Amino acid sequence: MTPVIRLEALRKRFRPASRPALDDLHFTVATGERVAVVGPDGAGKTTLFRLLAGLLRPDGGRGEVLGYDLSREAGRVQATVGYMPQRFALYEELSVGENLELRADLLGLQGTARATRIRHILEATGLAPFVARRAGRLSGGMKQKLALGAVLLRVPPLLLLDEPTVGVDPLSRRELAGLLTQLAGPATTVLWSTAYLDEAERFPRVLLLHEGRILADAAPATLTAALAGRVLRLETEAGRRRHLARRLAGLAGVVDVTPRAGALRVVTDRPGREKALAIEGVLGVEVVRPRLEDAVTATLAAAGVRGEGFGPKAAERGDDPQEPPARSNEGEPPLVEVRDLVRCFGRFRAVDGISFRVHRGEVFGLLGPNGAGKSTTFRMLCGLLPPTAGSARVLGFDLARAAAQARARIGYMAQKFALYGELTVRQNLRFFAAVYGLARPQRRRRVAELLAEFGLEGVADQRAQGLPLGFERRLSMAVAVIHRPDVLFLDEPTSGVDPLTRRSFWRRILALADGGVTVVVTTHFLDEAEYCDRVAIMDRGRILELGPPAAIVARTRELESAVETLEEAFVSLLQRRREAAA
Repeated sequence: MTPVIRLEALRKRFRPASRPALDDLHFTVATGERVAVVGPDGAGKTTLFRLLAGLLRPDGGRGEVLGYDLSREAGRVQATVGYMPQRFALYEELSVGENLELRADLLGLQGTARATRIRHILEATGLAPFVARRAGRLSGGMKQKLALGAVLLRVPPLLLLDEPTVGVDPLSRRELAGLLTQLAGPATTVLWSTAYLDEAERFPRVLLLHEGRILADAAPATLTAALAGRVLRLETEAGRRRHLARRLAGLAGVVDVTPRAGALRVVTDRPGREKALAIEGVLGVEVVRPRLEDAVTATLAAAGVRGEGFGPKAAERGDDPQEPPARSNEGEPPLVEVRDLVRCFGRFRAVDGISFRVHRGEVFGLLGPNGAGKSTTFRMLCGLLPPTAGSARVLGFDLARAAAQARARIGYMAQKFALYGELTVRQNLRFFAAVYGLARPQRRRRVAELLAEFGLEGVADQRAQGLPLGFERRLSMAVAVIHRPDVLFLDEPTSGVDPLTRRSFWRRILALADGGVTVVVTTHFLDEAEYCDRVAIMDRGRILELGPPAAIVARTRELESAVETLEEAFVSLLQRRREAAA
């Protein structure tokens, strides 16, 4: 049987002097295969998908999709495959129903079959009650369901999904995966790119790209088998976990360190490293089963790849970082204080009477599904949106009366890219340094520091518009900290970013907190939420749980014994709440 995809020495380069976006690719995909495509930012994933969709033509080698030559028959490829791009590509000013009707027109669907398929898509996606709502007013998860439903109005033989779950909460990610199974037939071949490696682990085959080349192409079990004995779980003194993570990251033989289920998860370069990691503050070490994320991180490290830029310099050099003095907030006023906060849009209560406090140097996480009210809360705390009721104070300023004074001392990184696309990276930094009142000599020094610290020197003179998503997020965070704020609000800072870059983001966030900056962050990566000192889990404008991640996991485990991680606790809490409301 002819493969659905066959690539032989395929190459793609966008500029003559630049590194190839795709370089000497060889692989085939058979009918009905499901393949997850992963890799760091700039690995070539989106270029590969656009090429397979017939939107780009190769510069060398040979490629066939569904028997069509990619160089000579790109139009036939475009008319046959289903392609869902990374960014929302439907019309935000049209309603859910209007978008589906327009898509059906373009596909030539007619009569009873058309009406039946649209109705099936609406019911399967849960969008039937929102058929008249403008697409631009949908939550992130609902937008992605609509986009996937539109692509699957006609079931294609090949489905290309470029990060369909970017910015989507864990529960909605599981629903999207179920939707694919429900709406696409078993004969449909699927390529699905993702930054969520737990998601990729559910696929029978994983393709790992880096700098346009294939580093690995195998089943997840094959990739993780190579790490037998190399992944360890370290029980630590809770108050020292942040420092120990930074110290362990600098030790010889350590490939990766992340928080996990109230402990530290460490990937080493070879088995038998247990004794070397039993340093002061580590209470116990045990060998655990490797995950795909461990295997991908180790494969990239072996290829010389690591998260770029912005980490504590000591950890990056391998020095032993100094442990910050224990901080007690007893008697200190909170830097962020929310009391019975409410925000209504018409009759809809987006935020419904929430209360919490955040102290100096604390990392506080706001978690919840799309539409839970997290971004609305952020906008009120930054003085960008007035509350309907209740109060919000930041740095002692009542945001209802002194929002401008508070904004001068806070940093805000929005969920969506909100900088100037026509300006270069360097020009954006210079502009915001001036906006925040930095003097000209200080401005030049600070811009140079941030370009180096955030790994942006290589793209400093590129326009912000068109940057890869990971570089967009780096630039947004650099702008948020350019004036050295006392309080930093980060709204999904790592959305769509690869695991290595996410670790670099969090090294920087924790270094800021160690220096006394208060950080309030939202994220849909529940593993990285374990870096937070405390988290609040929100749903439908209310707080369901509040406390340290390990404590929330322990409380949830009392009700559901299988819960081991914060993500499992999160999903369990939401499912039980929705079952109770049904």
